[in-house]
Amino acid sequence: MFNLEKLFLLNPSIVFLNHGSFGATPIPVFTEYRRWQAELEKQPVEFLGRRITSLMAEARAALGKYVGAHADNLVYTQNATIALNIVARSLELKPGDEVLGTAHEYGAVDRMWRFLAKELGFNYINQPTSIPIPSKERFVEEFWAGVTQNTRVVCVSQISSPTAIIFPVAEIVARAREAGIVAMVDGAHAPGQIPLQLDALGADFYAGNLHKWLCAPKGAGFLYARPEAQKALKPFVVSWGYEAETPGASEFVDHHEWWGTRDPAAFLAVPAAIEFQEKHNWIRVREACRQLAQESQARICGFTGLDPLHPAVDGWFSQMFAAPLPAKTDVALLKTRLYDEFCIEVPTMEWNGNKLIRVSVQGYNTEADVEALDRALAHLL
Repeated sequence: MFNLEKLFLLNPSIVFLNHGSFGATPIPVFTEYRRWQAELEKQPVEFLGRRITSLMAEARAALGKYVGAHADNLVYTQNATIALNIVARSLELKPGDEVLGTAHEYGAVDRMWRFLAKELGFNYINQPTSIPIPSKERFVEEFWAGVTQNTRVVCVSQISSPTAIIFPVAEIVARAREAGIVAMVDGAHAPGQIPLQLDALGADFYAGNLHKWLCAPKGAGFLYARPEAQKALKPFVVSWGYEAETPGASEFVDHHEWWGTRDPAAFLAVPAAIEFQEKHNWIRVREACRQLAQESQARICGFTGLDPLHPAVDGWFSQMFAAPLPAKTDVALLKTRLYDEFCIEVPTMEWNGNKLIRVSVQGYNTEADVEALDRALAHLL
């Protein structure tokens, strides 16, 4: 499409259609990441003792502009799972309280809520909704039917990990705020795949990954908290940021940014990832990827004879989609054969009784990549 494959370090012998799992970092961004690591090693005390606060502030400012949020409402974390754990462990949920999610939530987040529910005695509910989804309005109504007088938190994905569906989180957040319910959004797959305006969205808390669709180095994520909700958060790691009273810094940043000695290079390389996508007109790249994904999903559903999990109208996915597979499919064997026999890296899974393949299309992918997948599936299925 845009001949961007030469700008990535991916093995050219592999058809890589799994950007959604861990992403891939462009060579210029990876070079900047390594430059920051080298800069740290030249004078570690100078870097971590004197420079890091201002360097992180600059990196937060760039991220804030990108995601539509004031920099003081953001802190960098290694990933969205850590960000969500910071929030979940701060909310002081009690026996009788309820946390409501969808049946589409990421496995690690489900495990987080189940662990804390067992520890603290609250109830975690995965609200079932219609599959295929009839409409966004119907999805919101079916999800909200799970809200009770005991619901303290709703926690939903903006883009689902197993099903790749873009959910109408703005409507859910608005209802939660009106009802006095804490609104958490798992945005692991959103930054870089869809535009964000987090301050305008109004969620209490939003967790995002930057090493996925923004193509930043591994270990770059963030936590957003709206100003009124920030005081509810406890430091995940109590270190020198606690009681720091840094001039000009927010207490939210002080409490959650400094975890002791760690490599901040992935965070500091985020502005380079933003710049890379701006330089390569990523709005056009993203649209071309979406069109290629749409065509691929239609072909896969055509030869399986199975409908997608959402309406055919546009807007339900961007660069990542899921397509149903026949019920008799051994998804583990299919994934192994796709890789071993056809050198195609793509996830297959069983989700709520459905067999699925989840395909990611990124700027380094070409029509030849998705055509290779289509031919392999036609053969193996």
